[in-house]
Amino acid sequence: MSATMIKEFRLPDLGEGLTESEILSWKVDVGDTVSLNQVIAEVETAKAVVELPSPFAGVIKELHEQPGSVVEVGKPIVSFEVADDAGGSPSVPSGAPPADAASNSGDTPKREPNLVGYGAVVESSGRPTRRARNFGPVAGLVETQPVDFPTPVEPAPTAAVVSAQAETKPAERPRSTPPVRKLARDLGVDLLQVPGTGPGGLITREDVQHYAGQAEQPAAITAGRAPAGGTGAGERETRTPIKGVRKHTAAAMVQSAFTAPHATEFLTVDVTPSLELLAKLKDSRAFAGIKLTPLTLAAKAVLIALRRTPALNSRWDEEAQEIVTFHYVNLGIAAATPRGLTVPNIKDADALPLPQLAQALAELAETARAGKTTPADLSGGTISITNIGVFGIDAGTPILNPGEAAILGLGAVRTMPWEYRGEVALRQVLTLSLSFDHRLVDGEQGSRFLADVGAILAEPGMVLTMV
Repeated sequence: MSATMIKEFRLPDLGEGLTESEILSWKVDVGDTVSLNQVIAEVETAKAVVELPSPFAGVIKELHEQPGSVVEVGKPIVSFEVADDAGGSPSVPSGAPPADAASNSGDTPKREPNLVGYGAVVESSGRPTRRARNFGPVAGLVETQPVDFPTPVEPAPTAAVVSAQAETKPAERPRSTPPVRKLARDLGVDLLQVPGTGPGGLITREDVQHYAGQAEQPAAITAGRAPAGGTGAGERETRTPIKGVRKHTAAAMVQSAFTAPHATEFLTVDVTPSLELLAKLKDSRAFAGIKLTPLTLAAKAVLIALRRTPALNSRWDEEAQEIVTFHYVNLGIAAATPRGLTVPNIKDADALPLPQLAQALAELAETARAGKTTPADLSGGTISITNIGVFGIDAGTPILNPGEAAILGLGAVRTMPWEYRGEVALRQVLTLSLSFDHRLVDGEQGSRFLADVGAILAEPGMVLTMV
């Protein structure tokens, strides 16, 4: 019988630079035999749901985390029992670099394989140490933020007070992570009173919940029951942890709203000719089996209009103090998913003819609804469209996707009285809402772009004058 050894798989950073992920589900159980690169779990980062492949071929020995757990990058999540081949080298993912000679020597600690090659050297403690930070005397919550209020003049302290202050030892802030500190604040727990059971005395979520005397509730933390004599309807408020896609979206929107100076313009357009064109295309052999919607034509109109106003397909590089103008279009489409708003994009959309563009839009929507959008699909966008019309909304002021110069909102198509050939007739009308970064796009450029998109949708034959 060949010898075996136990190998731990630590949560990788997936190449995104993120600090934590949530375990959504395990695809394996303890005792299962798995092969190299077999999918063993689904995790949700701040950007997307990702499938984790196994870095080893062997038997599942232990699952260290349960579904719903938020795990820091680098923390063990599963242990494998693998064959100890001659040199004791574990199986590694395909594409991982070979271990160098020094890593096999007795003087250098071995580095563990992960999804992006080989990670940092694993210290004996299993966790990098951090320099302790000292603070002054703390009462109540341990985290406070300075506020620049006028400081009232107080009398000088007496000698007795000075002596007492000199004898007070500065309190050391307990070691914990931001999510744990947030949980402590929600539960009204003073972290100075909580003993840490994690590595090096780290305070974990379980420590806080145990101290607060309540069981873990991964989905929501509820508080504030109905007062005596009230309706008896139960809990009066629900607190849901801010994490995953929702947390990332919120941070991105705040960054965008307070970094890029937004300007928004509106244009209402008679799109009856575009809807008539869609009806004809659906009956044509070239579009058989392809889903066509007003979004399809609007996306193509955006791609054509960008050729005349490339400023809307650019990015402000603050660090380099440069304006980056893209000569390709990665077209983002805002998608509402069960886990929150995402903006996946179609790479090189400007190079796709209409049938392929329509197919790409359909696949993007299906993938987003299934929660299978990859981090690569969510990065690198250059301009976006948000279709608020599907919710019955006519217009809005879209917030830019960070790093992009513009976003176009499509309103609902409505049958309305409209001036047509000198008379009033019932026509199909929608409103376009264009938000743009005023550092990159002047009002004239934004107006010309919006007018071009509107002209194409109002009369698709106008394309002949623009290309």
